[in-house]
Amino acid sequence: MLLSQRQLFLNNVAQTSNEPLMLEVTRAEGNWLYDSDNKKYLDLISGISVSNYGHQNKFISEAIKNQVDKHLHLMVYGEYIQAPQVELSSYLAAKLPKNLSSIYFVNSGSEANEGALKLAKRWTGRHEIIYAKKAYHGSSHGALSIIGDEDFKRNFRPLLPHCKPILFNNKAHLNKISKRTAAVIVETVQGEAGIQVPDSDYMQALRQACTDSGALLILDEIQVGIGRTGSLFAFEQFNIVPDILTLAKAFGAGMPLGAFVSSKQIMSKLTSNPILGHISTFGGHPVSCAASLAGLKFLEENELLKDVSDKYNLFKKLLVHPKIVEFRGKGLFIAIDIGSFEKVKQVIDHCLENGLIVDWFLFNDQSLRIAPPLTIQNEEIHFACKVILEALETLD
Repeated sequence: MLLSQRQLFLNNVAQTSNEPLMLEVTRAEGNWLYDSDNKKYLDLISGISVSNYGHQNKFISEAIKNQVDKHLHLMVYGEYIQAPQVELSSYLAAKLPKNLSSIYFVNSGSEANEGALKLAKRWTGRHEIIYAKKAYHGSSHGALSIIGDEDFKRNFRPLLPHCKPILFNNKAHLNKISKRTAAVIVETVQGEAGIQVPDSDYMQALRQACTDSGALLILDEIQVGIGRTGSLFAFEQFNIVPDILTLAKAFGAGMPLGAFVSSKQIMSKLTSNPILGHISTFGGHPVSCAASLAGLKFLEENELLKDVSDKYNLFKKLLVHPKIVEFRGKGLFIAIDIGSFEKVKQVIDHCLENGLIVDWFLFNDQSLRIAPPLTIQNEEIHFACKVILEALETLD
């Protein structure tokens, strides 16, 4: 007997939970996914803030096909001059502040944060890393050491030493930053904590505390960068500039790609003592870089950022219900607190049954995640909110 795709998935694809969504997707187009029965689902989570430009974007697909016809992997990162890497890094540097002009390409967000931590230690000669409680920075050992939830960490200890937590958006905790601190790493807007948006004066005080102590400020924009909050980079809305910026997810435009970005002076520390202070075989894969550049150009040429605020306001206007405890968000990065994981699970299941994909947060399981492609249309927002409100009506 031939096994179904469902059974083969369960048998051979390593599982990350006991309750995967089990949605068998056969194709995707625009803001919609289609299953094996051709039922369609509006994607309200973008593969966890990845598909900012929608699915099967023809402009990006064409760039991928063009690069595939030229070459794939040639050499470990940093040895050969490859046009996709050069063009993407030049485009990105032109959009960033002057001190963020040197881009080190990697494959994922975890790798970007690992590289950033190494760079901060190398530049400062210090060992202490300060991170925020309820932060999420990845699953590799170094990244795991600086995420803010003990449930995710305790069974993998020992982790990196000298990592100290602070409360996010709490000025009093900034006094923990000292001359011993190599870096402070925070998400510009906390994602897995359930979309926690900091105050501008807190972010500016954080920047000043790092400057005063000589610690580097690392901003993790793996989820919130590339237009998610309504500006190309979220830090632009807080009038600060990090010493190191990390990117991934939407940065790859559907392909695996990450980066950590700093000044030429700071980044030069990875080139000597030791030579090859950071190495990546597939970092900056030419196809991923071609896709990323195409996505960034699509974002700019189609002026997607100008409508993000209006779309946020439409969600906020429509999602009014007595069972919504709190509505939080920044741009198309939204959380709806409905009180408990049991309620969240019921809503997720109801939405899936009715053609809508929503999700929860790792460190805030009482809230629903809404982070659709930036290309979502107003009529699709109306459909999504209608289904969510209907789901809320089914709750006890």
